[in-house]
Amino acid sequence: MFRLLRNKRVIMLMIGFILFIAIIGYSFSDRKELTWPEKFVGDVSGAVQEWFYKPAASIAGFFEDIGNLHTIYKENEQLRLTAAAYARDKVNYNFVEQENKQLKEDLHFTESQKNMYNYKYVIAQVIAVNNDANSHTMVINLGSKNGIKKGQAVTTVKGLVGIVSEVRPLTSTVAPITELDETSPESNLISATIMGKENDSFGIVSDYDHEKNRLVMTKIPENDKMAAGDTVITSGLGNVYPRGLIIGTVESKEVGDFGLTNTAMVKMAADFDHLTDVFVVQMPDTEAATE
Repeated sequence: MFRLLRNKRVIMLMIGFILFIAIIGYSFSDRKELTWPEKFVGDVSGAVQEWFYKPAASIAGFFEDIGNLHTIYKENEQLRLTAAAYARDKVNYNFVEQENKQLKEDLHFTESQKNMYNYKYVIAQVIAVNNDANSHTMVINLGSKNGIKKGQAVTTVKGLVGIVSEVRPLTSTVAPITELDETSPESNLISATIMGKENDSFGIVSDYDHEKNRLVMTKIPENDKMAAGDTVITSGLGNVYPRGLIIGTVESKEVGDFGLTNTAMVKMAADFDHLTDVFVVQMPDTEAATE
């Protein structure tokens, strides 16, 4: 019985070995088509691979997209920084260019005026404007520690602004020429003349017409050669305003109230709507007193 079983096992082993050799030989033979078992096994393995590959590819793509989003975010952040830097540099460039232009004009103005009258001009910034109905004043960022004194004239490149009315250690108050009032004892009237006609023209800028937005120049002699379009400047008489500071332009001239003198309307040269930088004028005697 056991011998029979051993013989069957040997026979089955030999048959299996022969089939295995036959299959190997058939597989290595020159065939044009696969057998149906090979096709079945290939399809099954392909389906299984696809089933595993799609989720794996999706997961891999998801993490790849996250990485790309991070890279895009960093690139966008860098672009925003670059754009901000460009805008900042453009503003700085425009500001520096404008400031350079203004300083060149200021330098030319101060040097030319100093050569004419030997005045000292100190640049100051307007830091506050008081538009109170009873007192229009402005505050500059220089005070007694900078040699500023009460009664010093304040001007711009274009024209006269006013006079220093109050002085503190670090700041000063300026009373503009638009506050001129010949009826007020505290108002410093301006002795004036005409540029190029200094020996033939004279008057007093004594008031400001709020309705016409013009300065009023009075006490002009009857035979004065002043004419519309002339440039009005300070004459230096009275020792309040130094001579040669531009006040404005004669717009019209007419006979005064009593018929003995003439009155002129003067358009101011300074632009009071855009005051930023001004000059405090120090005359030689003031400068010496300061020292």
